[in-house]
Amino acid sequence: MLRRSTRLVETVSSFNSSVTLVQVKQEKSNKRPTSEDSTDEPKPKRPKTSSPKKQKPIPQSLATPHPAPERWRETYAAIKEMRSTFVAPVDTMGCDQAQMKESNPKNQRFATLVSLMLSSQTKDEVTDAAVSRLREAVGGALSVDAIIGAEDTVISDAIAKVGFWRRKTVYVKQAAQKLRDEFDSDVPKTVDELCSLPGVGPKMAFLVLQIAWNLNHGIGVDVHVHRITNRLGWHKPPTKTPEETRLNLQSWLPTELHPDINHMLVGFGQVVCLPVRPKCDECTLSTAGLCPSAQLPNPKSKSKKIVKHVAGPAIQVALEGAQPRDPIVDVDTGE
Repeated sequence: MLRRSTRLVETVSSFNSSVTLVQVKQEKSNKRPTSEDSTDEPKPKRPKTSSPKKQKPIPQSLATPHPAPERWRETYAAIKEMRSTFVAPVDTMGCDQAQMKESNPKNQRFATLVSLMLSSQTKDEVTDAAVSRLREAVGGALSVDAIIGAEDTVISDAIAKVGFWRRKTVYVKQAAQKLRDEFDSDVPKTVDELCSLPGVGPKMAFLVLQIAWNLNHGIGVDVHVHRITNRLGWHKPPTKTPEETRLNLQSWLPTELHPDINHMLVGFGQVVCLPVRPKCDECTLSTAGLCPSAQLPNPKSKSKKIVKHVAGPAIQVALEGAQPRDPIVDVDTGE
């Protein structure tokens, strides 16, 4: 049938060719396809477009509040009294100092954020020096645009002495780009928005809100707060992560004390309640019976005075804001 139609096309006049062509096309369409005629290739599958996972909101409370520890007010007051007698590194080189060298309000808030991002697993002295070098390297002011415009090598060289400096170089650059694109080059005012930034976790977010915006939305729990409150026996059972510690503390500690407990315990942990070999003999909590982890030398023993540290449960946490593949860090063996 198809061959006859084709010959017809060859013999018809020009004015009727259009009609004949339509005829041929119709006949072709009416032809039943056979296995020999099917030459169509399978249609390629459209790639699945997966939408980005929606970030889970940061929890703010426990379903069942943790009971307030016995004599916690007495313990808190004793630590506060001890803190008033010495100057700790956090008092002069903490993350709240980074804003002091900036005049523009946006830069002040951004400098606070950058300082906190660099501070994870890094001593305050090292962080403070790195922030100063970074400020100088990008032109004298820590701004979102200055970080975006800087080469990665410039940032890396400036912060090379902080822990995880390679990863933090990437995080700082990506965070600056996101602030420019989504937050008008300013630091956001909510915990969830802050935690959407690369390399930023709840501890940093709550501290940024307190320092940069004077907002008391929760407790910033770092390794010192986590370690010391567990040594004090304030968590039953002992907490395994800073987030568990934060939720426990927020459930019973009066809200007006939330902004102060981090700074107080960080300094206390830097000078007295050290991660390794804490100075229990210099701590008034030991003699007052307020610290169940305290170990003092036996006064009847003639041997050399030894201060023994009874560690709590082995606790490990990942670098805050890091990806699951990132290494795990033992938080009870360093800053």
